[in-house]
Amino acid sequence: MKNNLIFIGMPSSGKSTLGRLLARELDRPFIDTDDVIRQINGCELHEIMDRDGLDGFLQREVEAICTVDVDNTVIATGGSAIYSPAGMEHLKKIGTVIYVAISYETLEKRVGDPHLRGVVLAPGKTLRDLYEERVPLYEKYADLTLVQADGETTRESVSRLLELIK
Repeated sequence: MKNNLIFIGMPSSGKSTLGRLLARELDRPFIDTDDVIRQINGCELHEIMDRDGLDGFLQREVEAICTVDVDNTVIATGGSAIYSPAGMEHLKKIGTVIYVAISYETLEKRVGDPHLRGVVLAPGKTLRDLYEERVPLYEKYADLTLVQADGETTRESVSRLLELIK
């Protein structure tokens, strides 16, 4: 097994922010799979959604995730990565999956309007629906869980992460 640390969780849970800080703290490279999707497809995520719809976006996401072949790296995924069993199997093969858990209330505060934030929502679904649908999947795939406390600073979260991964 490779020695990567891989973050999963809801949009705005702090995966990329925590990932960058943890990578710096551990002196490791950092990859955001949303950047990999952009690089491979040559466009922004919302453009893929507009052009190819939800299913097309999810297909592009799993293709991008499965190209990630690194070691000793911190990786942040998009919130919808957990919809692909093949993508998650690949991630679990290359490292430890850490679920960054936040409450629904925190999610709502951080995201605001999910459509403006670019959250992958199926037609007719609410942010609450999305939260209730995804949380069991995050829990299923997680090797470790970092529960984000309301009011906790990023530095405090990184300190707890360092304890968690020891």
